[in-house]
Amino acid sequence: MIDFQSVEIYLLQLQDKICNAVEAEDGHVQFQQDQWERQEGGGGRSRTLSGGALFEKAGVGFSHVKGAELPPSATALRPELVGRSWQAMGVSLVIHPENPHVPTAHANVRFFLAENDTKDPIWWFGGGFDLTPFYPVDEDCVHFHRVAKEAVEPFGTEYYQQYKAACDSYFYLPHRDETRGIGGLFFDDFNELGFEQSFAFMQSVGNAFLPAYIPIVRRRKGTTYSVREREFQLYRRGRYVEFNLVYDRGTLFGLQSGGRAESILMSMPPLARWEYGYVPLRNTDEARLSEYLRPRDWL
Repeated sequence: MIDFQSVEIYLLQLQDKICNAVEAEDGHVQFQQDQWERQEGGGGRSRTLSGGALFEKAGVGFSHVKGAELPPSATALRPELVGRSWQAMGVSLVIHPENPHVPTAHANVRFFLAENDTKDPIWWFGGGFDLTPFYPVDEDCVHFHRVAKEAVEPFGTEYYQQYKAACDSYFYLPHRDETRGIGGLFFDDFNELGFEQSFAFMQSVGNAFLPAYIPIVRRRKGTTYSVREREFQLYRRGRYVEFNLVYDRGTLFGLQSGGRAESILMSMPPLARWEYGYVPLRNTDEARLSEYLRPRDWL
């Protein structure tokens, strides 16, 4: 039996938990909440933090949106969804630290349900988390992936490698021939364990984000940085924007289904830069980043 209410309760609690942890880590600013409704159905609460001592911008959003029919772009590869009413609910977050030595982080967990009067409902869970360092440290990368593995391994020993590979494949910029960062987990259309265990799987991934990310923040937040390193961070943030606006399925679905643009684009960094024909100097930390933008077995 599909327990929609329990999913919503969990997601709202997860949003609270992550916001509280980010506020505590920054210590200077708090999230501002924007409660909103969607004309087509549903709504959400978007929380943003900006100008912190540690986090230049963070966005943690909860949404529960619904509609009478999905747009053609969403049903082109899923014809079984045509003509069904639908609901989508999730928590999505992006954290942009000011210090270039503290990685950018992204996570989301979500639930989708499509129904009609004559057929069984179609539902699935999705989500994951990934890390985008600008000055990567192997210790941090290994830690992040170890927590990811521990989150999903109790449900099946194959899941970490399967969803680690899916993350490497998904967060890839073909026009740059590089991954967005060092990956993590990415799963979608997940219902193979039945509702109860599939929900538990999603919760385990959602609960693992803070243990995966916060220890890295604490290790790197005191690292001093130069103007050159800050400018390189802003340059690399441009790649983040490119992925989100060109390839990210959540962004495209939200905009094409009449979603709230302010909340959908909350993941954008406050500052970014592009530079024509930029090539980092050889044997520098900036050049070293390219070694990390390829799939690697971190464990």
